[in-house]
This record gives sequence, structure tokens and C-alpha cells, in this order.
Amino acid sequence: MAGKPVLHYFNGRGRMESIRWLLAAAGVEFEEELFETHEEFEKLIQGGTLMYEQVPMVEIDGMNLVQTRAILRYIAAKYDLYGRNLKEQAWIDMYVEGLRDLSDMIMYFPLSLPDEKEMNLEYILQRATTRFFPVYEKALRDHGQDFLVGNRLSWADIQLLEVILMTEECKASVLSGFPLLQEFKVRISHIPTINRFLQVGSQRKPPLDEESIQTAKDVFRFEHGLFLKNMSTIVAEY
Repeated sequence: MAGKPVLHYFNGRGRMESIRWLLAAAGVEFEEELFETHEEFEKLIQGGTLMYEQVPMVEIDGMNLVQTRAILRYIAAKYDLYGRNLKEQAWIDMYVEGLRDLSDMIMYFPLSLPDEKEMNLEYILQRATTRFFPVYEKALRDHGQDFLVGNRLSWADIQLLEVILMTEECKASVLSGFPLLQEFKVRISHIPTINRFLQVGSQRKPPLDEESIQTAKDVFRFEHGLFLKNMSTIVAEY
């Protein structure tokens, strides 16, 4: 019998959080090796298992998987969350890639320079409510099902719920103009495996704070100016 997947990362959300979400939604128990020091991270690199000397890395099925999207696609396919055919997979990919654009902006938001934080928050909320959420509201209306693709849960639904909750951490009322997304959030949150992941004490990580930022800096030895990214550079990409 195969062992549990093992996730290698620091103790924070980052790129690993969507992987945690997907495994949890699939009902898969997993273990975590969380770096606390640069030496622990360096030991993994020296061991030769980290293809690009970057994390996240997931040990699963005898492989050391790296690159976030490759990991997510493998998990989605393995646990039947990646559609029934190529057309459904294409729709899932489109929805997920769009959500990645929004989630990246939110993920980097805590790293904003102090004098740009208010501007960046306003931009994130503006893009969420005028560019991204309208797409998913329309998708649910046009599709007429409980899920974004087909008639069952997929990676796209899980990613959408994750990003909705991330955006609500920025502004609690952000879904006020999107009734179908409000219903979707309640519906998907009540799926038993997802509901368990949303409970206190699960392996879901809290939003990035000063302590987790410092941990990441210590582990990966980012330079202060490099790590505290100028969010305007990220904003310019969208």
C-alpha cells in the first residue's frame, strides 16, 4: 500500500496551498515536511531530489514532483477531479489559469511596499469584481449546474472556492453583487472533505503574516529588497 503524499515547503500558504486544498478535497491524507531553517532546505537540495532547486515538492507514487501546475494536474487527474474528456479538461484549465492570475495578486499583497498597500488592495478588489468574478458568475448561470464543468466536482470548483475565500479575507462583502457565487461558496464549502479542511486545526494555512514572511526569508534567504516585491510590477502584468 502506498504511503501518504509528503509535502515539502515552509510553514505558510504560498504555492503549496492550492496543493493542500486539492488533496484535502479529494479526501487524501498527507504529511508535511515544513522547513524552519535554510539548512533544512539546503539539505533537500543537496539530496538531489529537487529538480530545479525550488519548492513546492510533493513525494507521491514514488516520484518527487515539482512545479506547482504539474503537481496540481497530476493530483487532479489521479483523483478524478480533471474532467471526463479533453473538452472538460480544457474548460477546467481555462478556469484554473484565470484564477491563478487573481490568486497571485492576493498572495503577493502582504509583500506590498507600505506606501503602495492601499493602492494594491483597491486594484485587487477592482479586478476581482470587474474582471474575474463576472466570468465565474456567468459560467454558473450559463452552465446551469452546481459545478463549473460537467455535473460533478472538479479542480476548477476547488480552486474557485479557495480564491473566493482569499478575496473575502481582503474584503468580506466582495461577493455582494454575485448571488450565484454566494450560493456556490456555501454549496462547495459543505462538501464533507472540504468542510473538514475549513475547520480549525486542519492543515490549511492562515494568511501570510509578518512571522511567516520572516520564516520564508530565513529559509530561502531572500534579500529584503527582492522579497518585498514592488506590487506595481505584478499589477502591470494584468
